[in-house]
Amino acid sequence: MHRVIISGIGVEIPEASITNEELVASFNAWVDAENPKRAGQGLEPLSKSDADFIVQASGVRKRHVIEREGILDHTRMAPRIAARADDDLSLEAEFGIASARKALAHAGVEPADVDLVICSASHHQRPYPAIAIEMQQSMGTRGAGFDMGLGCSSAAAGLHVAAGLVRAGVQKRVLVTTPEIITGHLNFRDRQTHFIFGDASASMVVEAIEEDEVRPGCFEVLDTRLWTQLSNNIRTNLGYLTRTAQEDPYMIELEGNMIKQVGNRVFKDVTVAGHRFIVDFLAEHGQTPDDIRRFWLHQANARMNAMILKLSFGHEVGHDRAPMVLERLGNTAGAGAVIALEENHADMKAGDYGLLCAFGAGYSIGGALLRMM
Repeated sequence: MHRVIISGIGVEIPEASITNEELVASFNAWVDAENPKRAGQGLEPLSKSDADFIVQASGVRKRHVIEREGILDHTRMAPRIAARADDDLSLEAEFGIASARKALAHAGVEPADVDLVICSASHHQRPYPAIAIEMQQSMGTRGAGFDMGLGCSSAAAGLHVAAGLVRAGVQKRVLVTTPEIITGHLNFRDRQTHFIFGDASASMVVEAIEEDEVRPGCFEVLDTRLWTQLSNNIRTNLGYLTRTAQEDPYMIELEGNMIKQVGNRVFKDVTVAGHRFIVDFLAEHGQTPDDIRRFWLHQANARMNAMILKLSFGHEVGHDRAPMVLERLGNTAGAGAVIALEENHADMKAGDYGLLCAFGAGYSIGGALLRMM
C-alpha cells in the first residue's frame, strides 16, 4: 500500500458577485409583481425576503456567481449563460480547468503527469460525455476520466475515491476537480433557498510518494471516510425523467423540481450526524478534536458549523481553529471545504493534523484526516 498526499490545491472564484441587499431587492420586486396575480387567483400572498434575515439564518453576506445580471433581473431570476456548440469547451469543463491548472501548478506537475481525472460535483452540466473526459481532452492528461457526485460532499467523496485508488497502486496521480455552477440549478423565486448558494471551482492533485519521502508543505492523507443515510430534506427532482411526468413533455415545468430543502430539519439532522461522524472518525485513530490543529468544514451554515464544533469539543471554537469563507462566498457546495483548506493552511507546522469534512444531500458526509508534512 502506498502513502498518499495532496500535492496541489487550486481555487477559481468568479469575479462577479451579488450582495444580500441586491439579491433581496430583486426577490422583493418579483414578489411585488406576483402578489396581485395571486390575489386574483385567491392564493396567499408571498412573503418578502430581508438581508438581515439572510445573515441571521445562514451567515452569508454575499456570493460570487458566473453571471449576475440575469439573476438580478426580477423578470428572469436565472443566470444568462449562452449555449455553446458541441465542439466548444463547455462552461463546467472550462471552470474546472481554471482551478485544475492552479492545482497542477501548485503541485509542480504537468497535465501529462496525471493519469486520472475525477470531476466530482453536486451539479453537472450534462450526463454525457463526462465533463472529466472533456477536461482530459482539453488539458492533455493521460489515462481516463469520469464524473461522480455526492451533493455537497462531492469533493470529499472524490478525494476518498482518489486516495483509495492511489493507495492501492491502481493510479499514480489523480486530479479531483469540483466545479460548482449551482446558480444555474437554483430557484431564485424560493425564499428558503434563493440566498444560500454561490459558484466556485476547486481542485486537488492526489498522488503517491515513497515510504520514506517527505514533501514539505504538502498534506499526507492518513485516512478518508464516507457516510450516507437517505433523506429527502435536501432534494432536486430535475432529471432525465422529469419530462415524462408532464402533460406536455416538450414544455418542462421547473417549479418544484429544482433545489428545495427543509432548512430547520436539515440543520438539526446534520448537526447531530456531523458531530458524531467527526468524533467517531477521529476516535478510530486514537484522536479527539483537541488533537486537530484545523478543521475545514463544509461552508453551508455558520450556526450549524459552530454547533457541530461545540458538540465535538464541548466548548465554542473560533475562526483560527475552524475558518469560514461562507460570509463572502455563500455555500459553494462541494468546493467550500476545499476553499477553506486552500486559504487556511500556510501557517500550519509539520506534524499538525487537519480534518476536511463536508456534509451534503443524501444525507452524506465525507471526511479526510490530513497531516502536514
